[in-house]
Amino acid sequence: MATTRTLSDPTLDLQSNSKLNQHQSASLDYETGSSDRSRSSSFHARPNSPATPSRSRAAAAEEASFWDLKVKVKKRRAAKAWYSRKRVKGAVALIGLVALFFFVNWIMLLRLQDRRPDPDSKTRVSENSVLVQENLRKYAKGKRPQTGIYGRLLALAAHALAEGANKREPKDLWQEPFVPASAWRPCADQRNWEPSEGNNGYILVTANGGINQQRVAVCNAVMVARLLNSTLVIPRFLYSSVWRDASQFSDIYQEEHFINYLTPDIRIVKELPKDLRSLDLEAIGSVVTDEDIMKEAKPRFYLKMILPILFKNRVVHFLGFGNRLAFDPIPFQLQRLRCRCNFHALQFVPKIQETGALLLQRLRQHAGDTGPLDHYLIGPSAVSNKKESRSHAKKPSRYLAVHLRFEIDMVAHSLCEFGGGEEERQELEAYREIHFPALTQIKKTTKLPSPAELRSEGLCPLTPEEAILLLAALGFKRKTHIFVAGSQIYGGQSRLAALTNLYPKLVTKEKLLSSTELEPFMNFSSQLAALDFIGSTAADAFAMTDSGSQFSSLVSGFRIYYGGGKMPTIRPNKRRLASIFLKNNTIEWRVFEQRVRKAIRQTKHVQTRPKARSIYRYPRCKECMCRTD
Repeated sequence: MATTRTLSDPTLDLQSNSKLNQHQSASLDYETGSSDRSRSSSFHARPNSPATPSRSRAAAAEEASFWDLKVKVKKRRAAKAWYSRKRVKGAVALIGLVALFFFVNWIMLLRLQDRRPDPDSKTRVSENSVLVQENLRKYAKGKRPQTGIYGRLLALAAHALAEGANKREPKDLWQEPFVPASAWRPCADQRNWEPSEGNNGYILVTANGGINQQRVAVCNAVMVARLLNSTLVIPRFLYSSVWRDASQFSDIYQEEHFINYLTPDIRIVKELPKDLRSLDLEAIGSVVTDEDIMKEAKPRFYLKMILPILFKNRVVHFLGFGNRLAFDPIPFQLQRLRCRCNFHALQFVPKIQETGALLLQRLRQHAGDTGPLDHYLIGPSAVSNKKESRSHAKKPSRYLAVHLRFEIDMVAHSLCEFGGGEEERQELEAYREIHFPALTQIKKTTKLPSPAELRSEGLCPLTPEEAILLLAALGFKRKTHIFVAGSQIYGGQSRLAALTNLYPKLVTKEKLLSSTELEPFMNFSSQLAALDFIGSTAADAFAMTDSGSQFSSLVSGFRIYYGGGKMPTIRPNKRRLASIFLKNNTIEWRVFEQRVRKAIRQTKHVQTRPKARSIYRYPRCKECMCRTD
């Protein structure tokens, strides 16, 4: 009770408050390093403090100790929060300084990369550096070559080629894996059936596209004619606003040879009988377009949908016929017929063969024996080539053929970008609106992958700069003879200049053949493409830049079929190469070489035709070729 009275006394309340203040002051002393004893004496040494019972003093001391502890906890928390804020601010400042450092270094690196050597410099340099500077000096006199985004890598390649002039090329550069490749030999010329009478009606075919698409369409038409026991009329070719070529079958291929060679398989005539020529085929329902036939349709489609039309009207016209017949499942003999048509029945007309022979002579520099494929490509002209070569003592020059699938139609249709900026985008969009209106409409209504996404997936054609960097990385020497097929590349001669800088012995058919020799083929792109086909197929090595190209597929398949395991083909994996080229601003040349060679080595293997894949590209299958082991 005494304690209660004491705590309720106002005087004691004042004392308690005073003592609490003293405790707070003492806690500050403690935080600054004061001893417990000095705090205790400052608390009790109050001159006017009245005497209190010991129990009250103990309660007050306990209360003061509680508040003292609470204050210390608050102060420690405040100090900890302040320290944490300081740490965060310090970390942010440090990250900012590091980022600024890398940004400044990046800017400096770009400026160094964009700097070109001074052609007038009098500084003493090595012999190889002089060679590179001489090439740059040549460009200074004319139009600067288009290097796109690969200026740095092209400079490194030029330096590497100059330094490696006396180095040996990799052993497998001009070779195919011979043992597994030579185990296959052509045998599509073997037949095991009776001729077709073709008495179910007539098939007209008007093929679209360029020479390569037309060739595939002709072979498909031969198969359909045999499948339906019908008579094939010599195919016709549609005039294309892209190719602008009025050439017909007889302008490119030997018509009589085609008919006679396939006579044991199907019946072929040059035109419809008179009683069928006057029919309005569209009115009677005998016109079938590509829109009526799914891509790579199965044989049963033709038996179910086309054969009834033949029975009813005696004629069917496939208008715009292209890749409209599947590769699998196809009966064995029908598949063999397709190979027989492509590799045996279609031979170029004499004027193309003769000019092709001239082209090969000049590519080989008028020396050496004929190549293993010459007989199948240029026919009797191969014999005259061989006779002329005997009068030359020089060793034949081997050459590499490169197909640059970089014409404007391919570039525009790919929807990719190639380093030309806004001017390039506008030009390609204008071309698409004229030649690919359906694609333009799709772009407006559908969200398509970005150019960067297309490139990373390997869906963009290799640029000429990428193609030449690929060859340099593989180890082809600077003095290599290179024949470029498809020379009408997007960007013109200024873009080709980047290639001739690295490989001065790079030529096209326009450089090797005179204007008089080329005059019969002018304005006939398909016939000019036939000359490219001859030059590419007969090459000692062939490099494609787009494995999906019909031209490259037909060339590589022809080399496999007749090459006997001695005709290597370089097939790039564009998806893997895309990841390498993306590092063009930082990658070292030695690393670039290693990665490119590894990527190509993995594609250079002998394999049989995968299921449902093109028999023209992969003829190693039991229908086309036979194994010798």
